[in-house]
Amino acid sequence: MIQEAIFHVPYGAYAYSLSPHHARITLRAKRGDLKACYLVHSDRYEVPDIYETVRLSFSGSDELFDYFQATIESKTRRIRYRFLLDDGVKRLWYGEQGFASDLESSGCFQLAYLCTRDLYSVPEWVNDTVVYQIFPDRFWNGDPANDPEDVCEWGELPTAATFFGGDLQGIIDRLPYLEKLGVNLIYMTPIFLSPSTHKYDTTDYFSMDPMFGDMDTIKSLVKEAHARGIRVMLDAVFNHCGADFAPFRDVVEKGAKSRYVDWFHLREVPVDMKKINYETFANGVATMPKLRTENPEVKKYLLQVAEFWVKEVGIDGWRLDVANEVDHAFWREFREVVRAANPEALIIGEVWHDSSPWLQGDQFDGVMNYLFREAVVEFFAKRTIDAEAFDSRLTKTRMMYKEQANRAMFNLLGSHDTARFLTVCGEQEERMRLAVTFQMTYVGMPEIYYGDEVGMTGETDPDCRRTMIWDEEKQNKDMLKLHQDLIAIRKQHSALQTGSYRTVIKDPLTNLYGFVRENGQESIFVVLNNSPRSQKAAIPGGASGTDLLTGKKHSGELVLKPYGAKILLLQ
Repeated sequence: MIQEAIFHVPYGAYAYSLSPHHARITLRAKRGDLKACYLVHSDRYEVPDIYETVRLSFSGSDELFDYFQATIESKTRRIRYRFLLDDGVKRLWYGEQGFASDLESSGCFQLAYLCTRDLYSVPEWVNDTVVYQIFPDRFWNGDPANDPEDVCEWGELPTAATFFGGDLQGIIDRLPYLEKLGVNLIYMTPIFLSPSTHKYDTTDYFSMDPMFGDMDTIKSLVKEAHARGIRVMLDAVFNHCGADFAPFRDVVEKGAKSRYVDWFHLREVPVDMKKINYETFANGVATMPKLRTENPEVKKYLLQVAEFWVKEVGIDGWRLDVANEVDHAFWREFREVVRAANPEALIIGEVWHDSSPWLQGDQFDGVMNYLFREAVVEFFAKRTIDAEAFDSRLTKTRMMYKEQANRAMFNLLGSHDTARFLTVCGEQEERMRLAVTFQMTYVGMPEIYYGDEVGMTGETDPDCRRTMIWDEEKQNKDMLKLHQDLIAIRKQHSALQTGSYRTVIKDPLTNLYGFVRENGQESIFVVLNNSPRSQKAAIPGGASGTDLLTGKKHSGELVLKPYGAKILLLQ
C-alpha cells in the first residue's frame, strides 16, 4: 500500500454536506493501489463500539490517483469517521492520526455538525438548464432607431471597434427562435452604458446603454423571456470600470483632492492616462482602471448595483467578470445581498483555472468551466489526447469540487473570449457534433455561444464576435437540429440532469469513450467514437436499450460509425 499517496481532509471537496442529514466523503489513493475502501462512522458522542460501515464506491481516476466516494446519513448531524483500506495484501486503518493496525489508534476525522447555514445551496433550476450566451451588438438589430453612428452592414467582418446595431429588442424579437431551440437561460455580456462594443469598460452601472435600449426594454425582455420559460442573466464587471466612470473622471480632474482617490489602485497622483500610473484590467489597459473593492464606499456602491438589477428588473443572476481578481470578502457579501434580493438567483464566476476557493458554498454557485473546455478541445477538436487522458482530465476537475458546484458549472465549448469551436475543429463538423453530444450529456449546464448551433466560425476576438447568421440558407441545418434534439433529450431525462457519472469505456487505442448517468429512476449509457473508423462497443452489463437519438433498440453490442455516438436509455 502506497501510504504517502492516500489523502483525505475533513473539509472542502473531500467532506461536505449534501443536505442537513447527508454528507459526501471522498478519499484519494494511488491509481490502482486499493482493492477496497470502507468507511466506519458514528455519532461523535456515541461510545466507540457503536458505528456503521459502508463501502466506498470507485468514482474515477486521473493520471495519478483513484478516487473513492460514499454518501452517508446522520440523523444527529454529528459525524466521526475513519477508513479501512485494503490493497489485497494488507489492511490499514486511516484516520486523523494517520495509519494504524487497529481502529482506535488511527483517530477519527470529524464533521462536528452539519450546519444548515453552511449547506452549499444552488438553485434547483440549474438541473435542467441549457445556457445561451449572447453578445448583444452582434445578435440582432431589432430597433434601428437606437443605432450608434457608423453602424456596419450585418455580416461584415468585425474589428475591435465596429458596431452592428444589435440590441435588446433584437433579442426580444428572436425569443421564439431561442424557445424552439430549447435553451432556458440567456446570459448577455454587459449592457450598461459604455463607449465600447464589448461594454466591459462601464461608464454607469445603473444605466442601460442607449444603443441597446432603455429600462423599459430590459424589463420587457425579462418579462417576455420569463413568459417563455427562459431566465435572464447579466454580466457584472466589478473588477474594473471604464475611464468615463464618474469617480475615475473626478480623480483624473482633481487628483489628491478628489473624494474618490481611494476608489482605485493609484501608484501616484495626479493620474496620468498616458503613463498609466495606476492598476488596470490586464496589462496597462488605460481605459479600464481597477477598482479597490475593499474600500467600503466602493463595496457599498457595487453591492447596490447588484441588488438594483435583481430587484428592479427581475434578472435571474449574475455572471462575474474577472472574478478571481476581486477579494473573497467582497464576493461573500455579494452573495448575501443577491440571495436576499432573490433566493433563487444564480451566481457564476469567470475563473479559467482551479476555482475551489470560490466554490465552497459562500461565494459562487459555479464558474465558466474552462477546464472542461480545454479537455473537450484537446480530445474532440484537436485530438491531441486520447480517451484515457480525456477521462483523467474530467475526473480531476470533478473531484476538485463539491457536487453542488459541478451541477452549477457553465460547460462551454467557446465564448466571446475564444475561437469558435468549429474553427478549432478545422471546420470538421463531425468532431463538433461529437463534442456537442458529450456537452449535452455531461454533468453541469451546457452553454451555447450564440451561432455555434448554426455552424458559425471565427478565430479569437474580434473574429469570434461576428454577427449572428439569420439567413436560413446559410445556416447549418443539421447542426441546428442536433442541438435541438440533444437539448430536448437532456430536458426529458432526469438522469442527464441529476444522475451520477460513471466511466465505463476509455480505450486509448480506439478512442472509444463511454459513460453511464443514473439517478435511481433511469440509467443512460452514452458512447462516443472519437475516431475515423467504425467501432464496436458492448452495452454495460449485457443490458439492452433504446437509442434516444434514433429510437432504435439495441442489445449486447453496438456498432458506431466514424465519429458516431449513441445515447441509450437502458432497460
